[in-house]
Amino acid sequence: MTHLDVDARTGAAGAGGLSAAEVAERMARGQVNDVPVRSSRSLGEIVRANVFTRFNAIIGVLWVIMLVVAPLQDSLFGYVILANTGIGIVQEWRAKKTLDSLAVIGEVRPRVRRDGTAAEIATSEIVLDDVLEFGPGDKALVDGVCVEADGLEIDESLLTGEADPVVKRPGDQVMSGSFVVAGGGAYRATRVGREAYAAQLAEEASRFTLVQSELRSGISTILKYITWMMVPTAIGLIVSQLTVERNELRGAVARTVGGIVPMIPEGLVLLTSVAFAIGVVRLGRKQCLVQELPAIEGLARVDTVCLDKTGTLTEGGMDLTELRPLGDADEGRVRAVLGALGAADPRPNASLQAVIAACPAPDGWKTADALPFSSARKYSGARLAEGDGTEGTWLLGAPDVLLAEDDPALAETGRRNEEGLRVLLLARTDRALDDAEVAEGAHAVALVVLEQRLRPDAAETLRYFADQDVRAKVISGDNAVSVGAVAAKLGLSGDTVDARRLPAERDGMGEAMDAGTVFGRVTPQQKRDMVGALQSRGHTVAMTGDGVNDVLALKDADIGVAMGSGSEATRAVAQIVLLNNSFATLPSVVAEGRRVIGNITRVATLFLVKTVYSVLLAILVACSQVEYPFLPRHLTLLSTLTIGVPAFFLALAPNKERAKPHFVRRVMRYAIPGGVVAGAATFLTYLLARHHYTGSGALDAETSAATLTLFLISMWVLAIIARPYTWWRVALVVAMGAAFMVVLIVPWLQDFFALKLVGVTMPWTAVGVAVAAAAALELLWRWVDRRFPA
Repeated sequence: MTHLDVDARTGAAGAGGLSAAEVAERMARGQVNDVPVRSSRSLGEIVRANVFTRFNAIIGVLWVIMLVVAPLQDSLFGYVILANTGIGIVQEWRAKKTLDSLAVIGEVRPRVRRDGTAAEIATSEIVLDDVLEFGPGDKALVDGVCVEADGLEIDESLLTGEADPVVKRPGDQVMSGSFVVAGGGAYRATRVGREAYAAQLAEEASRFTLVQSELRSGISTILKYITWMMVPTAIGLIVSQLTVERNELRGAVARTVGGIVPMIPEGLVLLTSVAFAIGVVRLGRKQCLVQELPAIEGLARVDTVCLDKTGTLTEGGMDLTELRPLGDADEGRVRAVLGALGAADPRPNASLQAVIAACPAPDGWKTADALPFSSARKYSGARLAEGDGTEGTWLLGAPDVLLAEDDPALAETGRRNEEGLRVLLLARTDRALDDAEVAEGAHAVALVVLEQRLRPDAAETLRYFADQDVRAKVISGDNAVSVGAVAAKLGLSGDTVDARRLPAERDGMGEAMDAGTVFGRVTPQQKRDMVGALQSRGHTVAMTGDGVNDVLALKDADIGVAMGSGSEATRAVAQIVLLNNSFATLPSVVAEGRRVIGNITRVATLFLVKTVYSVLLAILVACSQVEYPFLPRHLTLLSTLTIGVPAFFLALAPNKERAKPHFVRRVMRYAIPGGVVAGAATFLTYLLARHHYTGSGALDAETSAATLTLFLISMWVLAIIARPYTWWRVALVVAMGAAFMVVLIVPWLQDFFALKLVGVTMPWTAVGVAVAAAAALELLWRWVDRRFPA
């Protein structure tokens, strides 16, 4: 290991780190790593996001007007908005607290040397000139200069795009956002906080790219079009109501507001936020950290999940089950060499840890030089000096990488691999470790057979994905036959492919990926290429992993899922972190995403049917120069019983339907015909009632008849949306109908909502029109299903 002494000219720390006094001095000067963590919004931001919206502003103005010119019951819509906004704030605040508490559990705590000893501290406590240690999988948190290097290789691809690891020596620059792929060392912080390279790139590399949310962007698109329609329609409605002879000013204003308010699907945005927030809280209880809310949605859309074997299908630990010397090799000496190789690596991986546990380090052996393990080359090595002074260069790694294809040792390896065992080769070479062809001509000495522990929940999780029509692809750096055997034990069937034989071009690789199920001997760059090849063929891809070799693929996948015990770099680029390291948590995430998307799609139709019929009614009223049929209180009642209350329950109900694309098209193909039928039927009833009723109180009677028709049609829309029926869905629909009947029966509620059915002819006519409209809706929606399938 090479060391860099203290720099006397700059006063910067050497390998021993800063003293407590120097740390305090730098903190006083503000030279601290104070980059804000982008985990969640502050309480103030949550309140502003929920209160200061475009539609809240419109409704707020209308509410103030109604408080001045109309009775309290015509202002109920304003109190409903207040309650909705409060619910949204509370739910998002709960989600924020859940996220923040989980983020603390999964927070990276770098090892920093101070006063000559290394200790873990919070990332925000790093100061200028701190000396930080890092090893395989660790991410550089700040910019710095390398002060120690022990076979240190750093991947800077997330910053520069160059995939090849860079060898670092003392004095070399270390950029924040890069991560260690082999070896280890230490670096001195030269730029911290917002001055660091990754921070200047808006943490693009050290964090993650934002997940695309089709749900949110679709709702934004819908709201944009609604705004465009609402403005001219509202102006036309205002003009018509102020010029109608039968309307006095206060009544004209009240009915104008009654026409404008239902055009706004104010609860849709709220319900989406609440559904996401509750999803985060539910997953948080299962120790699943969702670093971006739309990631829940993204995983629900996934049709292909790429699994790294080690740490995902198998547990991290291994056991050495057999040591088989080859030729005339002595087992005792083989064990001594393996023990010395283990002692030569300060940061052993899981395979080497199993070797160390079975083969203790021998006395008197020394390490002259070392080559740490790298996922790209598939082996590690060291030049060892034995107790008698004899030196030799030894390699430990993949047999099919270190040996020629015709080597007889590979046949023995193949038999072990077919049993699902992992086999390493101990080989001796005459070449120097820094030789690019160090493995060329290596002599096989012994086979090291390791048994991997299968995760007890892996088989059940794979069955879940198969049942949900999500294809699983196992991608591993291990031998393809061995990986295939492990997959077979877990019930995963399909072709096994050696990735070294995959086509380099994307189209060919995509075809191979579609055809195969298990892929072995995959390099980190190939994992990234495989994800891209699947995406190019229209697949939505999730990638799971825990090692540094998974970082590039996790970064490029539609959804990256990291294990909580995985490397710091994988957790940094993943959108979802399984803090309990349980692969079995993934079905819960998928189910939560499907619940959110399926239910929001379902209830969005309810909200937008109301918007469509409100716009249509306003246009028909403006063109006909008649009074608007409803006061705000009527539509508040209808919205509460047919949309607000049912939507809340439907949005939070279980839903296992796989998420489908084209959210806007799927919602509007029902909302437009449903809204048109509801609006036209309601206006027809209103015109018939105007013709039927005469004299004082006629307007209230006309409104009551129109309200009855609209309620019944809206209930039928709800009944269609609530399918498939369960006992609680039926009970929900019946309860809403019963609540409306109570309003019609109880005298003081009749007066409060200005609803009183007069006579027999017109109420039954209203029912007849509603029944005809419901039949038309049923036929129309079935035709839409056949003509425009989702």
